[in-house]
Amino acid sequence: MSEPDAASRGLRVVVVGATGNVGSSLVQTLSQDSRVASVLGLARRLPDWPLDRTAWARVDLSTGSVAEADLTGYFRAADAVVHLGWLMQPTHDPLTTWRTNVLGTVRVLNAVAAAGVPALIHASSVGAYSPGPKDRPVTESYPTHGWPQAAYTREKAYLERVLDIFARDHPRTRVVRMRPGFIFKRESAMQQRRLFMGPLLPHRLVRSSLLPFVPDLPGLRLQVLHTSDAADAYRQAVVRDVRGAFNVAAGPVVDAEMLARILGARTVPVYRPLVRGAVAAAWHARLLPASPQLFDAMVRMPVMDTTRAMDELGWSPRYTAEETLTEFLHGLREGAGMDTPTLTARLPGGRLKEMATGVGGRD
Repeated sequence: MSEPDAASRGLRVVVVGATGNVGSSLVQTLSQDSRVASVLGLARRLPDWPLDRTAWARVDLSTGSVAEADLTGYFRAADAVVHLGWLMQPTHDPLTTWRTNVLGTVRVLNAVAAAGVPALIHASSVGAYSPGPKDRPVTESYPTHGWPQAAYTREKAYLERVLDIFARDHPRTRVVRMRPGFIFKRESAMQQRRLFMGPLLPHRLVRSSLLPFVPDLPGLRLQVLHTSDAADAYRQAVVRDVRGAFNVAAGPVVDAEMLARILGARTVPVYRPLVRGAVAAAWHARLLPASPQLFDAMVRMPVMDTTRAMDELGWSPRYTAEETLTEFLHGLREGAGMDTPTLTARLPGGRLKEMATGVGGRD
């Protein structure tokens, strides 16, 4: 007797990087979808988190051939693999992020091919795009060469070329590339504080009474979306017969005026090289984990057109950009997190250990 098809037995989905900001929301939304029979969450550090129809396994993408063999075993009989695994730190050691993000993704792709998985959904980013316009949106056909000086954007752009080759060589695998804006939720607040802002940012500083002004920087026009909306876009890519790239972001575009409104502050024009110099000084002094090269990339990212995601995925965000940022800032004030190793509100040793082990120098 032949095995029933995916539609009749339910989809078997593997999520790589299942305990981070997007992964934690995606496994939840997949576990609640009646079309999904099972979810396998792969992560470097396993959570103590029971979910319906969800199992967990440990995988470290930074390792070599053994990890690839493990991945092939985990992927076998899967209907879709969603690859979210990514290492943002250490920014002072780009070779480490390259080994995990680029070489680790190549291992994922090799395992997808070896296991014959019908669908691969890959987490790309607005950061994969070449510098572009802020006054008009770009579609998915816009060049994806990134900003070469920043490790994050360089790696995202490089993987776009790797995916081009993979899609050409494996036409039977449905390849989807999600290109989201900046993704936030309340429960990711402490993780993102650790990744981008560092241990010196007091929670209370994000209160409007202590922030009288917001710097109005040339190029500060960004797109964000709520993590649950990003997870829904990935879910739609799993269950729908779609291919190619999809821009996903909420409106309106974030600028200094919006940030000032959220914080009850006023905008003040600031010379961009002055801010860039301060970021560079803090990063070199190991006081700030976000690199000045990432700042350079951020102010050059284009504004994206999300029409294709709405038309072909049937996707639309439930949260506006302003609602998303407001929720995230509340999470920062409250020190919010959740019960996964990645999103925990407090690491062992707290902020003092963050300082002692090197800001921007470890994952």
